[in-house]
Amino acid sequence: MSSTAEREGPISHSGLSIVLPTFNEGGSIRQVIESLLHLGTDHPLEILIVDDDSRDGTPDLVRALARQDPRIRIIQRVGRSGLASAIKEGLIAALYSIAVVMDSDGQHEPASVGEAVQLLDREGLDLVAGSRFLDHSEIRGLSDRRTDGSTLANRLARWSLPRSYRHLSDCMSGFIVLRLDRCLPLVRQVDVNGFKFFYELLAISRGRLQVGEIPLRFQPRLHGSSKLDLAVLWDFVVSLIHTATLRLLPRRAISFGLVGASGVVVQLLSTALLMGLFGLAFQQALPVAVITAASSNYLVNNALTFRDRRQSGRHLIRGLLKFLLVASLPALANVGLATSFYTLIQAHALWAQLAGIVVVYVWNYAASSRFVWNNP
Repeated sequence: MSSTAEREGPISHSGLSIVLPTFNEGGSIRQVIESLLHLGTDHPLEILIVDDDSRDGTPDLVRALARQDPRIRIIQRVGRSGLASAIKEGLIAALYSIAVVMDSDGQHEPASVGEAVQLLDREGLDLVAGSRFLDHSEIRGLSDRRTDGSTLANRLARWSLPRSYRHLSDCMSGFIVLRLDRCLPLVRQVDVNGFKFFYELLAISRGRLQVGEIPLRFQPRLHGSSKLDLAVLWDFVVSLIHTATLRLLPRRAISFGLVGASGVVVQLLSTALLMGLFGLAFQQALPVAVITAASSNYLVNNALTFRDRRQSGRHLIRGLLKFLLVASLPALANVGLATSFYTLIQAHALWAQLAGIVVVYVWNYAASSRFVWNNP
C-alpha cells in the first residue's frame, strides 16, 4: 500500500475531494477534469485521479494538467488494480471532508456534483448516490438489454441489503458523495474484491448510514467501451451470496465453491458420456471424469476466483500440474469413496459420486489457494 493510503493527517472541513479511478481513459480524462474544474464551488477543490498504471498515456496526460493546476493530483498504482480498491485508496487519501466518487469516462455529469452536495448538507445525510432509476433520471448510451439487466440486478441487490436501504433505487451506482468523517471507518472495511464499491459499503454498514439519492442523467461514454464482462457478473453473484450468508464465508471460498459445483456437473456428464457412448465400466470411467472435472475447475478458478493472480502461458500449464498434484489425494479419496459406495452401499452412479465429491472441497480450496495461486 502506498504512503498516500497510510496517511492519517487531519481532514479539512471546508473543501471537496473528487476521486476519479482510471484505467486507459486517455480519450476522456482531460475533458472530464476540465469540466470539473469549472464547477464554480466556493470551497477548496481537489481532483484526485487514481490510475491503475494505464498504458494509453493517461498518467502522463494527468501529470501535464497537474503541472498547470495544483488542484489536480494523481496516484499511479503499480502492482495493484481494481475499481473498488482504487476508490478505497482515493477516499483514504482525500484531503477534504466531503468526497465525490464518479466515473472518469464522462457518463456522470459534473452538474450532478453540486446537486448531490446540496442534498447531503440540506438533509444532514451521510451519503448521497446518483440513481439511474428515479423518475427524473435519464439513461443514454446503454442498450435496452443492459438497462433491463441493471434493473434486475438492483432488485436482487436491494433484497440482500438491510431493510433501511430498501428505498434506494440504485444500489450499484458509480456516483456517490460521502461525508468522510462518518463514512471513512466503513470505507476502510470495504472488501476490494467485491462487486461494486457502493454495494459493499452498504452491506458492511448494516443499515447505519443515512443515504439519499438524486436522479442521474447518465451519458454515453466519451471514449472507449464498457468494461462489463463475465468476471463482473461473476462478482455480482458472489457478492449476493456473500451478503446473504452474513459475510461469514470468505468471498474466494464462495467463488471456489461455485466453480466446484460446475465441476460436479462436468464430472457427472463425463462419467455418463464415457459409460454411455464408450461402454466403460463405472470404475474405469470415474478416474477420467475426476481428472476432467479437476482440470475444468482449475481453468475456471484461474479465470474468475483468482484472476488477480491469473496464470498464463507456460505458468498456466505448470499451475494445472500443481493443481492436479494438490488435488490428487482428495481425488483418490473421491474415487475410493465413490467406488466403495457404488459397490457396497448402492450401485447408483450419481449418489456414489456426490459422496466422493463432498470429501474434496475444503482440502482443494485451502491447499490450492496456498500452493497454486500463492494466496495465503
